[in-house]
Amino acid sequence: MAFESNEVAATTLQAICYKRGSLQLLDQRKLPLETVYLEIRDSTDGWNAIREMVVRGAPAIAIAAALSLAVEVFNLDFNGSATDAVSLLQKKLEYLVTSRPTAVNLSDAATKLKEVISNAAATTSEGRSVFQVYIDAAEVMLEDDVASNRAIGSYGASIIQQQTEKQKLSVLTHCNTGSLATAGYGTALGVIRALHSAGVLKRAYCTETRPFNQGSRLTAFELVHEKIPGTLIADSAAAALMKAGHVDAVVVGADRVASNGDTANKIGTYSVALSAKFHNVPFYVAAPLTSIDLSLSSGQEIVIEERSPKELLNTHGGLGEQIAASGISVWNPAFDVTPANLISGIITEKVFHSFLALPSLTCIICMGFSCILFSNHFMFFEQGVITKTSAGDAFDIKAFVQKTG
Repeated sequence: MAFESNEVAATTLQAICYKRGSLQLLDQRKLPLETVYLEIRDSTDGWNAIREMVVRGAPAIAIAAALSLAVEVFNLDFNGSATDAVSLLQKKLEYLVTSRPTAVNLSDAATKLKEVISNAAATTSEGRSVFQVYIDAAEVMLEDDVASNRAIGSYGASIIQQQTEKQKLSVLTHCNTGSLATAGYGTALGVIRALHSAGVLKRAYCTETRPFNQGSRLTAFELVHEKIPGTLIADSAAAALMKAGHVDAVVVGADRVASNGDTANKIGTYSVALSAKFHNVPFYVAAPLTSIDLSLSSGQEIVIEERSPKELLNTHGGLGEQIAASGISVWNPAFDVTPANLISGIITEKVFHSFLALPSLTCIICMGFSCILFSNHFMFFEQGVITKTSAGDAFDIKAFVQKTG
């Protein structure tokens, strides 16, 4: 039976509509006023859709890229060898990675897919067989993303409830990290969705997220669509909202996380993190392990993409009329880096088990852990949340990744 994305869709909102041989991407530049899907026929269409922000959000970018190439090779008239197929796929994947350099999920997906097709070529001489293996792997990525997001939502909701210890709580988020930024459900917005489903969310606050307005156009759209109580604020209002005591936690997504926990996310995230630290509001990053780049020791090594000046000079994220003075210079970084010392925890989809021997049965309140007490041993497993080491402000992300396998 042909694979279809609605077999794994977690919500009624879908940025990516896929069935074998066909891919449509929701044009998020037109939301929330228009709902238009663009047909993606090959990797060139995929590259342009990613670069022009038709599709955005680190997980969605990776999957859209992988599937655009899957559609291309499915429909390609090809009689070459397995070696020829591997060469074609590798070049196309390298090309797709250049569309958005900051989001590590895209390069991570390309690396994994290259390994899959290289292994396939070792067992067959037929190019079409290698293509089929690639298509299958890209479809698995689509399915796995939804499952990962649901796990992130569950683990994030759990730790935020435990840390705040409130029956009803309000959460602030920045940018868009929901169904529109992923294959479904969402990362940071998935945490908010899980809190709402559990009946403990008082209100979700979303920033407008200038200059491309992913918050006002997309996150607000998702909150209204899913009937989640939400309030839109100006980016510059976040600190005042926290000072007024209306924010119990902040949860944001990530485009790349360095091995020390420094996190690149949409421009403005750093400002929100500084405000949260000052007002003693816990600040969480929600991201799959594919967003973690262990090759980078710190955020100083993260390449920050700069966007078109038009996004600041014109309305509608650069698509509308000019509003700024002609001749003014523009600095428009797409992301900033939040230092690890401002982050309370990094919520992932993975869990690892560990044991701690205790001298006797003891009553323990677990913050961010699910706990089982038995005999004279205490067993705990971290619910997908990377917490600080005993040294203080540092994360040992490499150790966490190794323990999760």
